[in-house]
Amino acid sequence: MEFLEVKNIHHSYFSKTQAKEVLRDINLDIREGEFVSFIGPSGCGKTTLLSIIAGLFSSTEGKVYIEGEEISTHNQSLIGYMLQQDYLFPWKTIEENVTIGLKIMERSNKTHKVTANALLQEIGLPHVGNNYPRELSGGMRQRVALARTLAVDPKILLLDEPFSALDYQSKLKLEDLVVETLKAYQKTAVLVTHDIGEAIAMSERVFLFSANPGTLHKVFEIPTELQELSPFDVRQHPAYSDIFQNIWKELESLG
Repeated sequence: MEFLEVKNIHHSYFSKTQAKEVLRDINLDIREGEFVSFIGPSGCGKTTLLSIIAGLFSSTEGKVYIEGEEISTHNQSLIGYMLQQDYLFPWKTIEENVTIGLKIMERSNKTHKVTANALLQEIGLPHVGNNYPRELSGGMRQRVALARTLAVDPKILLLDEPFSALDYQSKLKLEDLVVETLKAYQKTAVLVTHDIGEAIAMSERVFLFSANPGTLHKVFEIPTELQELSPFDVRQHPAYSDIFQNIWKELESLG
């Protein structure tokens, strides 16, 4: 049994006059502790599939399972979601933002400050707990969003283009930080991205989807020697260019 199982997922959006099929017969398994990416042309349903995995809404057909149990309200807390925007509350301090999920889940108040401080230390922002979001750069705010996601100790993180609004230098730094942190915490992760290089640099496998409707077209295994490197160093490796070209040609063939 795999850690995350996506079984026979079909999804359509319905209006008064028509039904639009966005996902067709998606089947995939993800191992515990694995980092995978979803890529594909616009309209291939990547974010829709991520939302279904998160349990934000039900698919038209099919099921998603974590550790053999169907996703439902009772096990949604196993899933963390990190988006393109950080959605930090501007009127709360960084420490309060990091622990907001713990408060919602009514975890013990005694451990909140310790958890926040430990996570802020982990992401390289040890002295910003009393600051407010407006005092931080975009890259720093996304680091805080990562800490907030990790604070509730989810088993799987869903990352929906979390670096796309950042400048290139911040993006590269945050890629390294996310991979290093998730490995340290032994978390499973699914990244949705339009950036082939980012998918190769961060992932163990890359799932390529075709569009209209979205189907799983091909799965690329990233070589072990690249998986052992930081995302920044992956981009410098001789094997990187060949994998990039292979995925690019396959993506181009989808039109």
